[in-house]
Amino acid sequence: MKLADNKATLSFSNGSPSVEMPIYQGSIGPDVIDIRKLYAQTGMFTYDPGFLSTASCQSAITYIDGDKGELLYRGYPIEQLATQADYLDTCFLLLNGELPNEQERGDFHKLVINHTMVNEQMQFFLRGFRRDAHPMAVLTGLVGALSAFYHDSTDINNPEHRRIAAIRLIAKMPTLVAMAYKYGIGQPYMYPRNDLSYAGNFLRMMFGTPCEDYKVNPVLERALDRIFILHADHEQNASTSTVRLCGSSGTNPFAAIAAGVACLWGPSHGGANEACLNMLEEIQASGGVAKVGEFMNQVKDKNSGVKLMGFGHRVYKNYDPRAKLMQETCNEVLQELGLENDPLFKLAKELEKIALEDDYFVQRKLYPNVDFYSGIVQRAIGIPVSLFTGIFALARTVGWIAQLNEMLADPEYKIGRPRQLFTGSPRRDVPAGFKR
Repeated sequence: MKLADNKATLSFSNGSPSVEMPIYQGSIGPDVIDIRKLYAQTGMFTYDPGFLSTASCQSAITYIDGDKGELLYRGYPIEQLATQADYLDTCFLLLNGELPNEQERGDFHKLVINHTMVNEQMQFFLRGFRRDAHPMAVLTGLVGALSAFYHDSTDINNPEHRRIAAIRLIAKMPTLVAMAYKYGIGQPYMYPRNDLSYAGNFLRMMFGTPCEDYKVNPVLERALDRIFILHADHEQNASTSTVRLCGSSGTNPFAAIAAGVACLWGPSHGGANEACLNMLEEIQASGGVAKVGEFMNQVKDKNSGVKLMGFGHRVYKNYDPRAKLMQETCNEVLQELGLENDPLFKLAKELEKIALEDDYFVQRKLYPNVDFYSGIVQRAIGIPVSLFTGIFALARTVGWIAQLNEMLADPEYKIGRPRQLFTGSPRRDVPAGFKR
């Protein structure tokens, strides 16, 4: 970051001396006011619930311009990466800062694919869960347990350990997600195959059985790979901030990523596409397409309590660039599988049409977001709704580990310690007559 020529001055109406604070400039995006010495100089903290106006770190990985609807990975527009690169190329970029050359690409793909197997003991660890446990509950446990199986790469102060842990997490996450799914439905686990792509391998581990050979559908393979790319990183969101905060204590990478998985589980974050599909199924059960107009009127009524899931985004005040890409993939998948006339998908298309044309939604910029389309695609592929957030966690793992490694390599990093505005009782004494 670069020190700006001007400074910020904080003045007080009670006559206290004003305070000057430095301003830093990033390569793009808003400048930041450095308030690190504010408490020492004034005895006051800033108050910013949800950290909506606070930069908690400096990062060179991902940049979002919500007003323009722009998402950049290491400077590259998401639209270009989604059409010209695959997920493992994107992983290499996020981890290393540059796209791989031909030799690096081959070596990195081979390295990840050759480490997709997990320790056989993980199968026995799975047996401790109920068969009907939510996949995210299982996945949180499995990822945290990796540190017990791969404790030879948990020294966060060792750059080589961090590199090894990154490869292991990226490689083994699809295997763990597929194992959680197979365990839940009582089917045997499918071991990964080194001759398949990252996405193709995952499809086989999910839907293949020992009874017959599984042939990977290239359209579904590309669709899944695109889902992974679009969800690989998204700046300082809730789960990424959780990974950074957890990692700032010095814990091992597997534990920090498990914390990210747990945070992602929430319906306001990674569970959004699951909530979106549940909404569609509820509308379908109440009458389907014929009830869409009535449902949308309820959404417009603030007193109804009805929410439109899968539309709008906290960051994007324009069309989510990922949604446009996912919309293309959605149409390709539905056509490939002959599902254009499936009642639930026809319902989704009707919702999309209204949201893009109705002034109420257009004025509020409530465009369909990436969760809306990715949920439809995953359901079409055959992925159960309860596993949607697990797919998100799989894709986001590279972003989490890239952000964690960036923080650990930053000489300015400290253990996270947010402040508070205390509103409870001031100091008081226990009444003299109070006894145990």
